[in-house]
Amino acid sequence: MGKLTPLICRCLLPFLVWSAEGRAQTEAAPSPAAKKTIVFLGDSLSAGLGVKLPEAFPALIEQKIEEEGLPFVVVNAGLSGDTTAGGLSRINWVLQRPADVLVLELGGNDGLRGLPIANIKANLQAIIDQARAKNPEVKIVIAGMQMPPNVGAQYAMEFRQMFFEVATANKATMIPFLLEGVGGAGELNQADLIHPNARGHKIVAEVVWKILEPLLRQGGSR
Repeated sequence: MGKLTPLICRCLLPFLVWSAEGRAQTEAAPSPAAKKTIVFLGDSLSAGLGVKLPEAFPALIEQKIEEEGLPFVVVNAGLSGDTTAGGLSRINWVLQRPADVLVLELGGNDGLRGLPIANIKANLQAIIDQARAKNPEVKIVIAGMQMPPNVGAQYAMEFRQMFFEVATANKATMIPFLLEGVGGAGELNQADLIHPNARGHKIVAEVVWKILEPLLRQGGSR
């Protein structure tokens, strides 16, 4: 999804968490080390390709967290063009500070390339395994994705189901379809009809928040 761009969180250090606006937390703010961490590991959808960074849905989730006074910081590890294999290759670096909540938003680019479902599934599982090796209590949230009909009905069905199978196997929280209400809607997407515009990201944020908020109110990892 989109051309490969630099990793948003490239400057992330274990105890210096960048906000979704790309700025380090100031000394006036509560110490990030005292808060739990939500990591969005994703592709161009998380990275906000084509919109301003504060308009991307992880930044909007961060705003909601701040408004509700919940003790979490957001790390946006979205990388445009990334695949599940790419996410697996960088997960250990991303989780130098272990996540309490990992929102796994990968697989769309794999599907658009027609990569084998078994390979995608194995990569997602390996990412989850490594996240749990860092923090056995991490809460996993899987963002489901769907493919357009032109990839073939059988592949599209298996691709969609694969996310649910991974979620079930790992007792993870499932977002059934990340782009619910946005996918295919011309007025909510950019010209490529793949990447949401600013209005679309607001809807995506609501879809994510509906699933994520109850988890955060439970305290993330326990």
